[in-house]
This record gives sequence, structure tokens and C-alpha cells, in this order.
Amino acid sequence: MHPLAVDGCVELAAIDRNGLIESRHVGAFVVINAAGEILESGGDVDATIFPRSTLKPLQAVALLRAGADLEGVDLVLSTASHCGSHRHTDHIESMLTRDGLTVDDLGCPAQWPLGLSDKADRIANGEKSQRITMNCSGKHAGFLRACIANGWDTTTYLEATHPLQVTIREVIEEFTGTTELWPAVDGCGAPLYGMSLRALGTGLARMSDGTDSAATKLVEAVRGNPWALDGPGRDNTRVLEVTGAIAKIGAEGVLLAARDGIAVVIKCLDGSQRPNTAVAVTLLERHGVIDAAARDTLIRELVEPVTGGSEIVGSLSVSV
Repeated sequence: MHPLAVDGCVELAAIDRNGLIESRHVGAFVVINAAGEILESGGDVDATIFPRSTLKPLQAVALLRAGADLEGVDLVLSTASHCGSHRHTDHIESMLTRDGLTVDDLGCPAQWPLGLSDKADRIANGEKSQRITMNCSGKHAGFLRACIANGWDTTTYLEATHPLQVTIREVIEEFTGTTELWPAVDGCGAPLYGMSLRALGTGLARMSDGTDSAATKLVEAVRGNPWALDGPGRDNTRVLEVTGAIAKIGAEGVLLAARDGIAVVIKCLDGSQRPNTAVAVTLLERHGVIDAAARDTLIRELVEPVTGGSEIVGSLSVSV
């Protein structure tokens, strides 16, 4: 196992200002199907990366496999990287209340909302960072529901040897087809596993191909409640609304997009998310997963133009 290095990268996208390239984003990507066949790639797809939140769909599948009673919005929040809006946090609090728990039972750390406007709103109201506003709080509420369903301890649910985490690892190994996992701890405190882009892409393609009942239930719930996955107008929610593809950001420049048994995984080497949505929808369109109109709509909506004063003087261009 080896980390992604500069010599294992390709240019993903470039930023021009008044005709001069100002910045370049490099990284690696893979387009892969559920059989593990690479349809297109760039860079070192066998390098080990941390999936971060792109692992959430497989974690959510494991919750369903473990018998967690998760439906609709509850299920989507269990796989979400939510923006921390009051709509999100109110629903997560209701999940905890239903299970006889409180926000204090969440094992994730206190953190400000991902959404800048949501953060500003809470600061203006005199609130502090909280566990409930951490973007993974829905996942942790889902973790706790699986524990309740099985009579598992709810105070140690983040330990790698806890029955819940053992189940999650087994599901990850099943979908990715590999046991070569680098054990680590994610920012939310949950066990995290480094793996190759190839393995991660295979696992997420299998999640979306309609052959597993738990995974299909998850996909249908997410498509039915796109706001809960991220937030209105935000990248992951808009990709889902426009294309039906499950899109998930991961910290440090990772992005997943998957639909109908084809997955795109991107790792931007410097940890930036700026090029990833444009690269992902470009690749999805190239391989017939979405149409050109959807690609163009998402790039127009979600990619910030390069401005000089009040004028647009440049743009991001996809290099792959």
C-alpha cells in the first residue's frame, strides 16, 4: 500500500484569468463499473487514499444489514454530509428522541455547520459549535439506532472492535472486494479505512447497481430526499436532483458520483474540492451516465466563475 504522490497524478482542471493559467489542480480519478472493470482512469488508481465521507453509503448499507430501522429521511441523514441547517438538526434530534437518546449520546465532536450561511445564522443567534451541527451527526444517529436494534452498547460504538464497526468493516470488504485496508480514525471519530481508488470505486459502483436490496433501499431514499444529503443548492444535492446520481464529498479533496453501476472517484492531491464536481459530471457524461444538458447545467450552477471586478475574465476548464 502506498499513498498518492505527485508523480502518480494527472492534471484534473486548470483556472485561467485573462488568458493566462493561474492555477492547476492535479490528482487521480477512476471511472469503474460494478465488475471492477476500469472504464477510464488518470493517475495512480492503486494508490491508497482515505475515502473520508465517501465511505458513508457503505456504512449506511451496513446499518440496514444490521437491522437498523431506518427509512426515508432518517436513512438519508445516516449517509449525509449535511450542511447543518435547522431542518437537518431538528430531524436528527427527533431521531435521537425516538430512540430514547439525546445529543449528548452522539460520539462525534462539536463542530460548526458546513454551510457558511448556516454557520453565520447560528453565530448571530449566539449559538456555539455543537455535536448536532457536525456534518456527520446523522451518521452517528444512524450508528446509535443500529446499536439500539441489536442491544449493543451505545457508549463504545466508535471502537473498531464494537460489533457495529465489525459489521461495517465486513460490508466494506464485501463491496470493495478487498481486505487491504489501512485502519485509521475519521474526523468524526469513527473508524476509517484507507484503500485504493480502484477498490473504493468498485464498492460504490456495486452500491448503485441495483443488485443489493439494502443498497437499493438507500439509493431510493436518497433520490426521494435530496435536500437531506447535503443541503438546498449545495453541490451534492444539486447533482442528485439534476442527474439521479449519488454524489458525496469527502474531506481532503475526495468526491464520489455513482449511478446505475458506474462510479467516478476523484482525489484532488492538494485537498481542494474546487475542480471535483466539474470533473465528475464531465466523466459521467462521457460514459453515458448523464446527458450533456445535465452536465452543462451543473457546471454553470456550481462552478464559480473567475471575476475581475464585476466582469467574468476567466473560468475553470476540465483537463481530463
